[in-house]
Amino acid sequence: MNLSTRVAIVTGSGQGIGRDIALTLAEHGASVVITDINAAAASEVAAEIAARNGKSIAITADITAQEQVASLVDQTVAAFGQIDILVNNAGITRDTLLMRMSNTDWDLVLTTNLKGAFLCTQAVVRHMLKQRWGRIINIASVVGLIGNAGQANYAAAKAGLIGLTKTTAREVATRGVTANAIAPGFIDTEMTRKLSDNAKQEFLRQIPLGYAGLPTDVANAVSFLASEEARYITGHVLNVDGGMVMS
Repeated sequence: MNLSTRVAIVTGSGQGIGRDIALTLAEHGASVVITDINAAAASEVAAEIAARNGKSIAITADITAQEQVASLVDQTVAAFGQIDILVNNAGITRDTLLMRMSNTDWDLVLTTNLKGAFLCTQAVVRHMLKQRWGRIINIASVVGLIGNAGQANYAAAKAGLIGLTKTTAREVATRGVTANAIAPGFIDTEMTRKLSDNAKQEFLRQIPLGYAGLPTDVANAVSFLASEEARYITGHVLNVDGGMVMS
């Protein structure tokens, strides 16, 4: 999977799964734009890529603000001349039961996790259509497929992201641009480590492979979908979940 001629934007790549996606794309030769609302975290990841002799820049951006997304795209083109890969990874959670969920927490999760991906996709797709090559990869979740108690906002956003993926795939296919989603299951991250032992055991009970995934498992799937080897795959949802969801 040689990505040495490709330029990738990875949103929310200052930490967690996004960080591993950025590092892995860089290992495959891509020039990577680290974008995160946390400027210090984004700079650290860019520095780590540079230390490994990779090419990267850090750009601070709030992906829910259209003008900041436009600036992100302009800065990327100014630095690298093109945009080939977009990974919509940025996301947040505000978990509570449906009957207790505030309008604020509903709006915040939907705006960040779904509208942010829409704004970024809309901003980069013009460049991809013009060059007749592009890869849009959306990080969804298995809860967007099966739901999860206490995550009505998150599940709705991720289900919406899957719908956005399929529609995007249909609209851009004739210009050599693909759009796919990855639905991670129970991945070992800082967020999941905060769960209670009982909650962790319940998740593990649902996984046929019997163990949690790693951020690199998601990152490797992203690298494949970003490559030329995945040229005939579009509108697909790839579950990276140890068999948690089978359909």
